[in-house]
Amino acid sequence: MPHLIVEYSTNIEAEVPPQQILDDFHAAALSTGISEPVGVRTRLARREFYKLSDDGGDNAFMHITARLRRGRTVEQKKALLAALMEQANKTLAPAFAARPLALTIEVHEIDPEFRVMRNGLRERAKLGAA
Repeated sequence: MPHLIVEYSTNIEAEVPPQQILDDFHAAALSTGISEPVGVRTRLARREFYKLSDDGGDNAFMHITARLRRGRTVEQKKALLAALMEQANKTLAPAFAARPLALTIEVHEIDPEFRVMRNGLRERAKLGAA
């Protein structure tokens, strides 16, 4: 883990293609070493309908939520935030130049008492490593 959920307004796509957004932020999370690669998952949530601020038609947003299991240090969480922000500044530079853009990045810990899962990715990774 982390699981990254990247919500963004569709008008960002005029400057930055969705596949680039996905690839760039996934690579940024991997680069932190906060998790083994099999635990990193990134997904985009494209938002076609939204209102921002004064409702100017050109306003854009991106909100990144990083969800982590408990046990990471404050330093690890801050490093993840910093890596994601650094990547956002690079990836979104054309969008920031083209329009007003609101960016937020948050880290949330997952409470293990309220989570169930079966991870076929880990099962497959173990088989491949054997």
